[in-house]
Amino acid sequence: MTDPNRHSLIEDIQGIAFGSGMAAFGIVILTHLGLVTGQTAGLAVLISYATGWGFGAVFFAINIPFYWIGYKRMGWVFTLKTFIAVGLLSVLTILMPDWISFDTLNPVFGAILFGSVSGVALIVLFRHGASLGGIGIVALILQEKTGFRAGYTQLIFDVFLFAIALTLRDLPTVAISALGALVVNLNIAINHRRDRYIAT
Repeated sequence: MTDPNRHSLIEDIQGIAFGSGMAAFGIVILTHLGLVTGQTAGLAVLISYATGWGFGAVFFAINIPFYWIGYKRMGWVFTLKTFIAVGLLSVLTILMPDWISFDTLNPVFGAILFGSVSGVALIVLFRHGASLGGIGIVALILQEKTGFRAGYTQLIFDVFLFAIALTLRDLPTVAISALGALVVNLNIAINHRRDRYIAT
């Protein structure tokens, strides 16, 4: 008999593919506008801007140390799903710029669109037992162990990351970027609740 509180394999495949795809779309919006963001993706974006290295490869490499933490604290299923999600995102951010382009994209609207798309993407991944690695793994562990919302943990990390961003980007760009990161984290903090959504 199917457990109504658990996702099937097909549902997990669809959820991880959707979450990774939407997260990649968000990164394409972000980097097209030259904006920055928080969490592990934000760190990868900053390194990419500073070095000229591609975001996908940097993001994939940064996440490698976090898989051991994920495995030890969240189990191999979570770690495998996260590895797949990170891999898909990394590949899609390389491919998507050849698939879509923007003639006009207002930076403020783009930041809000990035935040909305990315927030939904992360919630979908969380609900299917995955993440995009890095600080997301730490945030989920804290939420599971202490009840401290994952979005708030990520918001704290973002404050430090944006301070670093000010050394690479001008203040207006960082301010617009912060709006996008705020939308991401508010989406997660408000909508990702174990007491309200029990499917895993």
